[in-house]
Amino acid sequence: MRPELAERLSRIPTRPGVYQHKDAAGKVLYVGKAKNLKARVSSYFHASRNLDGRLRIMVSKVHDVEVIVTDTEVEALLLENNLIKSLKPRYNILLRDDKTYPFICIKNEPFPRVFPTRRPRKDGSKYFGPYTDVRSMNLMLDTIRSIFRLRTCSLNLAPEPIAAGKYEVCLQYHIKKCDAPCVGLQTTEDYANTIKQVEQLLNGKTGRLINLLKDEMARVAEAMDFEEAAKLRDQIAALEKYAERQKVVSGDLADRDLFALSTDRESNTACGAVFQMRDGKIVGRRHIYLSRIEETPEAELMQAVLERYYTESTFFPKELLMSVECSDPELIEDLLREKSGHKVTLHIPQRGDKAGLIRIVEKNADLMLSEHLIHKQKQSEGRVPHAVEKLQKDLSLPRLPRRIECFDISHLGGTDVVASCVVFVDGQPKKSEYRTYKVRTVGDGRSDDFQSMKEVVGRRYAKVVEENGPWPDLVVIDGGKGQLSSSVMALVDVEAYGKFPVVGLAKRLEEVFFPGDTDSVFISKDSASLQLIQRARNEAHRFAVTYQRKLRKKNTLHTELEEIEGIGPATSRKLLRAFGSLKRVREAAEAALAEEVGPYAARLVREYFDKGDERSP
Repeated sequence: MRPELAERLSRIPTRPGVYQHKDAAGKVLYVGKAKNLKARVSSYFHASRNLDGRLRIMVSKVHDVEVIVTDTEVEALLLENNLIKSLKPRYNILLRDDKTYPFICIKNEPFPRVFPTRRPRKDGSKYFGPYTDVRSMNLMLDTIRSIFRLRTCSLNLAPEPIAAGKYEVCLQYHIKKCDAPCVGLQTTEDYANTIKQVEQLLNGKTGRLINLLKDEMARVAEAMDFEEAAKLRDQIAALEKYAERQKVVSGDLADRDLFALSTDRESNTACGAVFQMRDGKIVGRRHIYLSRIEETPEAELMQAVLERYYTESTFFPKELLMSVECSDPELIEDLLREKSGHKVTLHIPQRGDKAGLIRIVEKNADLMLSEHLIHKQKQSEGRVPHAVEKLQKDLSLPRLPRRIECFDISHLGGTDVVASCVVFVDGQPKKSEYRTYKVRTVGDGRSDDFQSMKEVVGRRYAKVVEENGPWPDLVVIDGGKGQLSSSVMALVDVEAYGKFPVVGLAKRLEEVFFPGDTDSVFISKDSASLQLIQRARNEAHRFAVTYQRKLRKKNTLHTELEEIEGIGPATSRKLLRAFGSLKRVREAAEAALAEEVGPYAARLVREYFDKGDERSP
């Protein structure tokens, strides 16, 4: 870590707030929130923190950190949300929600208008939505206009122009669609009462509104105001007809928001779906797409969906149901309590009717994600990335290398030899088709790479020949002429040679060779085509090394315990499960070991490690 950055981290306060990681050019790489800024920001630079690949790359680029202090974590959440939307940092999970969908607005003005808009503004107006189904929104507006007498004009209905008699009644008054507040025929109190009823309808409180109107109808009828009673009767009839179209899914008539998450790691995309239940009826739904999710746990993805949804929401139910837990439920509870003024319960139902409701939302989240990915695929069909086109041109390939397969060998001093094959489609890794291999022909030293590569390539394409595909458009071998020649021999043996081009990428000078050619193909070092091959080679190396370490760790954990005479695989596994690691088994007291595997095995293990400690210098 740079000394300047270390000094900057030491000065960060321990208060809540928002932090921004910046690169050397001052560009914001990542925006985050924290209850304790100093602890959170410093944790990124601790070697012990297990960051996913996306954040590891981000941390390697951090040149400076800027912080903004807030009074509470909820304030930090709201500020973080605004900064992410305005800055769009490269390493934040991207949330693409329904901001292009329309809302219903109740305008902050005298005698408020009710109209659709796609541009919510912070002007004191109330917004309901967004509506993913525009037909549903138009139905709601038609219902409101058929039940309530609201103005549709854009006149300035301030008290002064009304009192000055600047306006005249229009057609809407004559057809009984408006009560003409513009000429003083309707009071502000009466109009405000109508707006409250509209808000109840928009919040899904149909049953409650009907009951209130029935009480009001009975009151005015008793007062012999039959014209007003008839108007209320017609409103009630229209509301009851509208309520019939709303599906009742819960018998307890509760208000709930139901959240579910669907993820597709291969496409690096997730979808958060929310169903809005009011009075036991589903009155609306919304979805939020997340991209660049990498290895982000589902709990953090759910947290991101909840934060985005409730920082922009205008209605807050008493209960929130989720398909998976969120990473910081206390923050969500604080946010909801602060914005709503009441406690909201978070719950993950496991059985019963509520679990059934969540399953419905999960199915819809899966469906929406599937449709989103299909739409993206259709959009990208026919589009070939520039790097793929450039690679075809630079290597004079017979067809576009849309499917590239790359091989790498990894070993530790000639032992634990493994190999990997990674697949890139249209310039992007397709991780579901990655494969690893344990090399069966093991020798010693670098010369064994040739035989190892021959074995793995032969195994790979013997299967492809047998199954008649999928055939690559280009195969890249990590290594020079020796590895490439060994691969060609393998392809000849399985009768796959000539079905696709194969090249070698030599590490030292990053040269590309074709089989049999003495000279390498010249490709500029900053060319997109060479960078694409290098990305595939680096990914193959990473995947092979990861697999080798996994095998080595597994073997190390089990082998040393099993070397103890009288300790078999079952006892070894039992000890490792109980203590978590070989180090903890080594340090455990004999009594603690005996509780897990009995006194005899405990004595054997303790004697083995004690003798080892005596032998150590």
